[in-house]
Amino acid sequence: MAFQLSDQHIDEYHTRGLTVFRGILPSSLLRDLRRVTDRAREIAREKHGAQSQRLQPVAAYDLDQRPFDDYHALPELRDAVTRLLSPRHRPSTREWLGVLLEPADLPWCTQWHRDWHDRVPGVDPTEFEAARRNTNLFNQVNCALYDDSSTWVVPGSHLRGDLPRERARFPDWPIPFPELEGRTYEERERLCLDYCESLPGAVPVHLNAGDYALYRNSLWHLGSYVPYNKRATLHDLVDTPEFAAWRENVNRRRKESQ
Repeated sequence: MAFQLSDQHIDEYHTRGLTVFRGILPSSLLRDLRRVTDRAREIAREKHGAQSQRLQPVAAYDLDQRPFDDYHALPELRDAVTRLLSPRHRPSTREWLGVLLEPADLPWCTQWHRDWHDRVPGVDPTEFEAARRNTNLFNQVNCALYDDSSTWVVPGSHLRGDLPRERARFPDWPIPFPELEGRTYEERERLCLDYCESLPGAVPVHLNAGDYALYRNSLWHLGSYVPYNKRATLHDLVDTPEFAAWRENVNRRRKESQ
């Protein structure tokens, strides 16, 4: 059955900060993307080691780019993003598209974070508060090629600053990773899960193969990975001229402050 955008997608995007286009990738494209990302996994481990969990941008590597071009041009995806946001939003970008992978040897997770918030170097806090609800900014994508429950989020946190209970959980800045050094495989696995669950309101995002998750990367989120779950999830942003200008201004301010 072909994907159909619904009012529920629109409501989820605005209120929870995340919605999922279920099964939007056709089977033939899923097959082609799996094939090319198998090679991407090999390249990532050759260049960055067995624990590497990302290759980005894929356009910078010796990979067959045709499946990624087909993904960029997928009419169903472009139509869904256009209807949810606007014709000016690009559902994928060649400059940013990467693939997220499982580690080869040991469980691992990122720290809890917001990609964009008022403490990002180069971001003006007052300007950020005014931009928080601007749907031209801060849109990110995880598109799963295999079933993937690696990403955790705090739904709705994109609409607000940090709550007292969140500041109490992470009083230090930058936010620390869980302490995994010297731990066994099973201990690391449990510590990562405990860390994911430790932020109030946190829930895992369950994606089936072929699902496209569009989310606000200003909400609380993280990724937690285990080697026994194969992962190849396309990671990208939904870009607009406003978002490109925002990033350029932030980078300029960073350079000026150095």
